[in-house]
Amino acid sequence: MIGRFFHTPGTKKFGITPRFWDPDKEARDERERRIKEEMGIVDEKVDDGRPYRPNVKGQFRSQGGLSRTSEDARRSQSRRLIWIFLILALVLYLFFYSDFLG
Repeated sequence: MIGRFFHTPGTKKFGITPRFWDPDKEARDERERRIKEEMGIVDEKVDDGRPYRPNVKGQFRSQGGLSRTSEDARRSQSRRLIWIFLILALVLYLFFYSDFLG
């Protein structure tokens, strides 16, 4: 209990893979697009005119079980505050009403 009493969680790691820009690939894709356009080849990718809507609603909450809900955090904070108050009250009681100082 005492070991976890003063525990502060470490920082969360942020891993991002850097993007690489390949000018040769971009030029090759542009040439390919122009050649397909000249030959009359149509891509299978068809734009249906609807705007893009990502499906990310509520997906930022669960990060592999690492995040705690605000209720758990509040309960933990309240418990810690009660323990601090009790320890402080005990120390003050021993200081004023005990003969251990002689």
